[in-house]
Amino acid sequence: MLCQNCKKNEATTHLKQIINGDMAESHLCSDCASHLGYSDMFSGFGLNLSELFGSLLGDTMPSLAAGSAPRCPKCGTAFSDIVREGKVGCAECYRTFYDKLLPSIQRIHGKIKHSGKTSQSVPAEVKVETKEEKIEKLKAKMNEAVAKQEFEQAAKIRDEIKALEEGGEN
Repeated sequence: MLCQNCKKNEATTHLKQIINGDMAESHLCSDCASHLGYSDMFSGFGLNLSELFGSLLGDTMPSLAAGSAPRCPKCGTAFSDIVREGKVGCAECYRTFYDKLLPSIQRIHGKIKHSGKTSQSVPAEVKVETKEEKIEKLKAKMNEAVAKQEFEQAAKIRDEIKALEEGGEN
């Protein structure tokens, strides 16, 4: 979509204004938006994402001399660059600075293990079922057996659950 002001450049700033119940939309290029005073709408709020993410990483940064700091073999980013800019250079940086990034990732996301959908193109890893997951599956099977009034099967499953909860691996 072209800028509605200069009609030359691609519109990158989209504004919606509602005045007295009437909505007006404007689509402006970055040059026209800055000329009309719409360039830095969030500057008064002190919102600087690089400072925010950098501060989340900052307390994990060891005090190393700049010359001796390890760098990412792919993009050459040092951990101090990640802290300062608040962004990682490339995917290899996650492997290179895993130990230093892990506490921050845990703090930001609350956990580090992915739970949810994954892409079909990613090969499935061999997953070892935890004791809790086995118990949950068995409880579901037991409830299903009770609903079908298969009480003998439900009793066997109940016994398996008890054995697992008491520490057995059956």
